[in-house]
Amino acid sequence: TSSHTRVGILNNPSSKIKEDNTAIARGILTTFLTQNNSSFKSFLSKLAKEDTAKSLAAGTKIAKFLTPGMDDDAFEKKYNTLGLDIVKTHQMFCQEVLKLLPGQMAVVSNGR
Repeated sequence: TSSHTRVGILNNPSSKIKEDNTAIARGILTTFLTQNNSSFKSFLSKLAKEDTAKSLAAGTKIAKFLTPGMDDDAFEKKYNTLGLDIVKTHQMFCQEVLKLLPGQMAVVSNGR
């Protein structure tokens, strides 16, 4: 959030929700909960790279991708306890309230 922009992310996965296929989603949510804006932006840029996604899918731990300036301890504690329920809740909201199909993307805008 800033005086100009607020960003939020809802996950709407198209496949069955499991720990091994939600690393990026859980990493983003954890970063929202534990980091400041500048750390969030740099980490999100790193997570958005295709090489990072491939590496995580191959089993690399997300802690390898943490960026300088992040509160590593807070991130790792939250990431390891986040669980899958939050992703399932996002999915349910997207499909039941926003009427999105599984995996469908949308932008929701709410100006101040």
